[in-house]
Amino acid sequence: MLIVAACGSAAAGTTPTVTGAPPQAATSVPTPVATPTPSQAGPAPATGATVALQRVGSLGQILVGPDGKTLYYFLADTGPTSTCNGQCAQNWPPLTTTGTPRAAGGVSASLLGTTKRGDGTTQVTYDGHPLYYFIADSAPGKASGEGIDAFGAKWEVVSASGAAVVK
Repeated sequence: MLIVAACGSAAAGTTPTVTGAPPQAATSVPTPVATPTPSQAGPAPATGATVALQRVGSLGQILVGPDGKTLYYFLADTGPTSTCNGQCAQNWPPLTTTGTPRAAGGVSASLLGTTKRGDGTTQVTYDGHPLYYFIADSAPGKASGEGIDAFGAKWEVVSASGAAVVK
């Protein structure tokens, strides 16, 4: 925009003064940014399920999954291999993972492990026992599966030491 201002009167023979120059087109060239190669990008984000401790009623501090829901042992599992499949696994869904499980808040990382299920998924174990949820535990803080005898054995919540909490 060009602004013309008159100094004095035009009749007095003064010349108009031009202030401000017309704007120049700004041209800027973007500076290239280096994109890190995979080896420079750092470690990939962890994908393993996180197991933590949470106080649940009179049961005390017990294991919970990444969603904060209570985890259980199936006492029919005498080793790392799950014996809960089919209808059992629909009612007692296994805690599965796509990476190495992670310990949080008082859980012992050395007790966490995994086992392959018959369907090819990887189930999280604690102290050598597969971990499960209970379908009726609709939210964190629920442990309605504690002590239930179903599918041939009892279901118990799990303490930080890896012991079944029997109430």
